[in-house]
Amino acid sequence: MTTTRTEADLLGELAVPADAYYGVHTRRAMANFPISGLPLSTHPELVVALARVKHAAALANHDVGLLSADKTAAIVAACEEIEAGRLHEQFTVDVIQGGAGTSSNMNVNEVVTNRALEILGHPRGDYARLHPIDDVNLGQSTNDVYPTAVKLAVHAAATDLLGAMAELRGALSAKGDEFADVVKIGRTQLQDAVPMTLGREFTAFAVTLGEDEQRLAEALTLLTEINLGGTAIGTGLNAHPGYARLACEHLARLTGTPLVTATDLVEATADVGVFVQLSGVLKRVAVKLSKTCNDLRLLSSGPQAGLNELRLPKVQAGSSIMPGKVNPVIPEVVNQIAFEVIGNDTTVTLAAEAGQLQLNAFEPIIAHSLLKSLHHLRTGAQTLARRCVTGITANTEHLRRQVRESIGLVTALNPVIGYEAASALAKQASATGRSIHELVVDAGLLTAEQLDTLLGLPATAAG
Repeated sequence: MTTTRTEADLLGELAVPADAYYGVHTRRAMANFPISGLPLSTHPELVVALARVKHAAALANHDVGLLSADKTAAIVAACEEIEAGRLHEQFTVDVIQGGAGTSSNMNVNEVVTNRALEILGHPRGDYARLHPIDDVNLGQSTNDVYPTAVKLAVHAAATDLLGAMAELRGALSAKGDEFADVVKIGRTQLQDAVPMTLGREFTAFAVTLGEDEQRLAEALTLLTEINLGGTAIGTGLNAHPGYARLACEHLARLTGTPLVTATDLVEATADVGVFVQLSGVLKRVAVKLSKTCNDLRLLSSGPQAGLNELRLPKVQAGSSIMPGKVNPVIPEVVNQIAFEVIGNDTTVTLAAEAGQLQLNAFEPIIAHSLLKSLHHLRTGAQTLARRCVTGITANTEHLRRQVRESIGLVTALNPVIGYEAASALAKQASATGRSIHELVVDAGLLTAEQLDTLLGLPATAAG
């Protein structure tokens, strides 16, 4: 039989498991929000960020003389354990919750308090000695704690995503170098266009990803402005006049992030524009990653009845009924991540728009959506780099044949023989099945060497 302890809030008494570090507020939230089945611990970055906010707040309140040395030391020790990854299983409230994040704030208040009580030598729930609100939440409100923690969590997750994007960009760039001399036909609107190299195609993939890294890095700087110290609506009610500055300084030191206090805390408490901007950047990353994966799937289609220009690594059997079939499963999973991120962006947009007056009550779904997008994009980019891109090979001989036989070669002759003559050659090639290369040389318009030079192709491309 599970033993319990009794705790009370404004609604009355409630039994809490005796061995739980959370308390009555968390227990009620667990009953109120059986929504996603995903506890707050699903996002460890957010749990760590909440603990760091409480850590910094305790130090600041001690600095201004509002929190005793022994209480401060116990709170700090409890926070440091959470920051190191302990007690995360005690963060049990659902990631999707009403109350603008109040349940998350109370969850961390209670866990920190009960662990700190143990450190002080007292039993869990002995709030007369250390209180979740009077001490751990001193000078704070959910409305400045939660947004600050979300920004810290998202900043950490976005930094990890930048690392994964750099890894993928490096893998694509390496393939660009490897395929630098592999000629192929470029395409527009899925029709043959003009010659290029496979190397330039992969280099373009790398460059477009690098541009998104820059946009993401720019968005990260906006996350460093926090509203900690604004309390309920940004007025700083119930916080010491020196608290906001000190809390920000401590938090910046703890996180290693150059944080600044917003110049207008009322505006900063109500506004979630930074999350909208970041979400838009993540959508951009997703769209362009998905486009790259579309290209990889198309270029590797076949092998006999498709383009068959690339060979993707074979990572698993592709069919339960078709022997020997192998599918482009890694690009496919990244496509699906992109679809999710695009949907998450819509959620963030609607949640941001729905905020009213001095607070946005929908930051929990914003946080959940952003952290999902960041995590899945990071793991997707890493998987694409490690399980696909690094193992791609080129079907070189097939590509050379395509170049030699493509009517698209005629485009490069426009400056030399004119559009009308070039069009006539294209028509003749289409009617006879002969290659442009062959027709040009046979007609004495150019030598094979001159044609190769004009096309910028190595001699091997002419066959």
